[in-house]
Amino acid sequence: MSLIFDKSAPGRNRIVLPPAEPDCCSDIPDELMNTGLDIVDVSEPDMVRYYTGLSRMNFGVDTGMYPLGSCTMKYNPKINEKSAALEGFTGAHPLAEPDCSQGALRLCFELARDLSALTGMSAFSLAPAAGSHGELTGVMIIKKYFEKKGEKRDTILIPDSAHGTNPASVAMCGFSVKEVKSTPGGDVDIDHLASLLDGSVAGMMLTSPNTLGLFDRNILAISEMLHKNGSLFYGDGANLNAVIGTAKMRDMGFDVMHINLHKTFSTPHGGGGPGAGPVGVADFLVPFLPAPVVECNHGMYTLDYDRPDSVGRMHSFYGNFLVLVKAYTYIRMLGFEGLREVSRTAVLNANYLMNSLKQTYNLPIQRTCMHEFVLNDKDIPNGVTTNDIAKRLLDYGFHAPTVYFPLLIPGAMMIEPTETESRESLDEFVRVMKRIRDEAEGDPELVKQAPVTTPVKRVDAVAAARKPVLKWEKK
Repeated sequence: MSLIFDKSAPGRNRIVLPPAEPDCCSDIPDELMNTGLDIVDVSEPDMVRYYTGLSRMNFGVDTGMYPLGSCTMKYNPKINEKSAALEGFTGAHPLAEPDCSQGALRLCFELARDLSALTGMSAFSLAPAAGSHGELTGVMIIKKYFEKKGEKRDTILIPDSAHGTNPASVAMCGFSVKEVKSTPGGDVDIDHLASLLDGSVAGMMLTSPNTLGLFDRNILAISEMLHKNGSLFYGDGANLNAVIGTAKMRDMGFDVMHINLHKTFSTPHGGGGPGAGPVGVADFLVPFLPAPVVECNHGMYTLDYDRPDSVGRMHSFYGNFLVLVKAYTYIRMLGFEGLREVSRTAVLNANYLMNSLKQTYNLPIQRTCMHEFVLNDKDIPNGVTTNDIAKRLLDYGFHAPTVYFPLLIPGAMMIEPTETESRESLDEFVRVMKRIRDEAEGDPELVKQAPVTTPVKRVDAVAAARKPVLKWEKK
């Protein structure tokens, strides 16, 4: 599709800009003045049709199934967007005094309380702006805790199935990373973990359920081993929609965790934002939470900045507030029983897909999964790869699953249907996956050339990543 500038022709745009006020820009240096304002010269109908056409080229959860494993790209109820668009929220000024922001502060207070009730944690900070930001905050809390105790611990353990942001967050806080191996069944290797535990270990980060889509059967043993060593247990809550309302992270032994509100609690996910990654802690870690903390005293909501052991401020003002509004709406509309149904349906949908496809595609780990599962391209004929299958799915109106992750499964296809997909859409996905397998046998070149029906055909992914075109140059 051409650029809007290519449709420009002199005289079509009838917009007339008013002349500048005399001396209005006298204090702006000449080198900072933009004297060459370039307004595209097209008519309004052409402009509207162009951007409407662009929107039809897009793919998202509003147009089709988006089975990205580990990302929870589910349909988000539009009522949450309406709540976040209420004038009292959009018109709130971040510098307003607490007595002028009681509604917003009450929402934050109640959301943190609800998250505590759902996870078993004692308190939450809503400040972190994303899951990775929540990880960073949680690791900073662990660091501050040991500094307060006067213990020098410089190592954090991370399983080989972890999210890539886990070791990055640890390294940013000055810790060393040691990798813990997984067993062939997808659990943490207890013997290997035991061999790594010593006085240098500050804690361990574990995604629960893990990135293989499996609940670690040794979770309580892992917790006991860490605590016996004086170490803390960090829970990556990116996959919380598999357990919300069914099990509590604190009961599994986690001392600190983050939640991706933009995954589990229905706020937009993907495209670079916005996000929210609240951090929850056990009672003995509450003093280290970021400042400020919303408190309620005699019916008045206040911001507590007087926290001498806090890790400090993690976000300007109080986090991505409108994201918090959407998550609050989602929780309040569903209630506890509704959230329990979310987790049960997420697990049911994933197991339904897994069992429907495991005779057609290789299932590396033969276990009941949680909210997602991993297939791979082993034994796919004629050299057809995971990448080919992912591209061919686009021709049938489905987004590709997460591919080649987790890294410990060669040719991985990580599939998460989420709790919002219907039985009919799951059946259609199964039908298409089986058809692609048949094509791999009967017409492999078609699969290898896919996608063939999309506006943009197969691109050089390596070149696109290494040499992106980020600027349009006028010819």
